[in-house]
Amino acid sequence: MTRPPSLWIDREGIRDPDAGPFSQARWRRQAREAEARWRAPEEQGAPDPPPGRPRRGLLVPALALTAAMAAIALSAVALLQDGNGRQAAVLPAASGGKLAPTQVGRVYQAAGPGVVSVQVGSASGTGFVVRGDGTIVTNAHVVGDADAALVRFGDTGRQVQAEVRGTDPSSDLAVLHVDPGASGALRPLPLANSDRVQVGDAVVAIGHPFGLDRTATAGIVSGLGREIRAPDGFQIAEVIQTDAPINPGNSGGPLLDARGRVVGVNSQIATGGAGNGSVGIGFAVPSNRVREVLPALSRGERIERAYLGVTTAPHARGAEVVSVTPGSPAQSAGVRSGDVITGVDGRDVAQPQDVPEAIDALKPGDRLELEVTRGGADRTVQVELATRPQQTP
Repeated sequence: MTRPPSLWIDREGIRDPDAGPFSQARWRRQAREAEARWRAPEEQGAPDPPPGRPRRGLLVPALALTAAMAAIALSAVALLQDGNGRQAAVLPAASGGKLAPTQVGRVYQAAGPGVVSVQVGSASGTGFVVRGDGTIVTNAHVVGDADAALVRFGDTGRQVQAEVRGTDPSSDLAVLHVDPGASGALRPLPLANSDRVQVGDAVVAIGHPFGLDRTATAGIVSGLGREIRAPDGFQIAEVIQTDAPINPGNSGGPLLDARGRVVGVNSQIATGGAGNGSVGIGFAVPSNRVREVLPALSRGERIERAYLGVTTAPHARGAEVVSVTPGSPAQSAGVRSGDVITGVDGRDVAQPQDVPEAIDALKPGDRLELEVTRGGADRTVQVELATRPQQTP
């Protein structure tokens, strides 16, 4: 910077010595002060910034540091993803060991080893061990008319040959038998008293849905006293309804209570739309029915059931007869369509389901009295029960 040509600059407040009396000492002092104020910045150094105002030279490095830290953070995130946005690196697992098992997990650990995969030809289902001698229960519709099946224990176990000891299409139950020595240690599952099951009870279904190895699903008992159609066309009464997801392949598997006891055998599901998967309505044959048929089926005996031969519908006074099967005991006894059954052997009938339940408690050849109302008049009809045919007429 060029020095000013003269120190006598009015704006500096310095007067020319010729303008009047002036002290030489004062003049020299003011001249030095004026010359100092005009000294070049590079000679006198940069002035200090005003108090409270940030130094510009410190602000830039701070911004640069912040940008660098952000870049490092972004690069760390980038390390966790590949070019397609998928996870490319795994974060370290938290310490603390295994998680505590849930109630469903405990049931699965206790009962899972007793659940088996059952394969007949290209079809497959589920079964479970009920006795340590190699007795296994499954659905009758899983084995069909086959005399043998392949059973697999565990997820990686080998398949072993199983003999079909007996089937009962009317209850959709079948009994298999395997050599306990060839199957390793067997884990029999206990049967609960299904009459004590209540709506809202927690349940777990274990099976092989869609060919997948042992799968556990959980829910509650969502209904009792349901009826489903058996493989022989007759009705299965007192069926347990559950919302535990059940799918094709679960057939024949156990429905277990919170203590790992079998309350039912998963048999059917309600489906919606075009699919055949679970919609939250499944049905299980009660365990007490298993207890009833197990001894005879284990011996290879056929289960013979009593047969009346009527179809009924709800009525305000009981069960109205909708149709009578030709040649049936009901027709032989003179029962007609339109009759209202109000009692069976002294037991009141309040709904259609009460009629088959009363018949199931009897045997072929037993005689009973039907109390019916016809044309407003009450009457009693004597009926001798026959043996239920293998298929509905």
